[in-house]
Amino acid sequence: MQINSYLLINLAVMALVTYLIRALALILIRKKIENKFIKSFLYYIPYAVLAAMTIPEIFSSTGSVYSASLGLVVAVVAAFFEKGLVTVAVSACITVFVTELLMKLM
Repeated sequence: MQINSYLLINLAVMALVTYLIRALALILIRKKIENKFIKSFLYYIPYAVLAAMTIPEIFSSTGSVYSASLGLVVAVVAAFFEKGLVTVAVSACITVFVTELLMKLM
């Protein structure tokens, strides 16, 4: 019972903090943002945060940094040639799987 109340309190605090951040932004910024630098900065923040969260996980998610690097290279090349998300993910996974298999055989 103690864990459930602790969990609910933490959940309520996180929800409140998340709501306050968004509400303050809506309250404090009333007019349209005209500054090109700020607009481009706000546009690229989600991509930067996603990359900052994803890239370290790529290198720690496999048994070897080499297979992770090779999978990343294959994914970037497939994405560069505008393949679909599923194709990019599957090709990277297959590359990591085959690389790990070959590394175990050696």
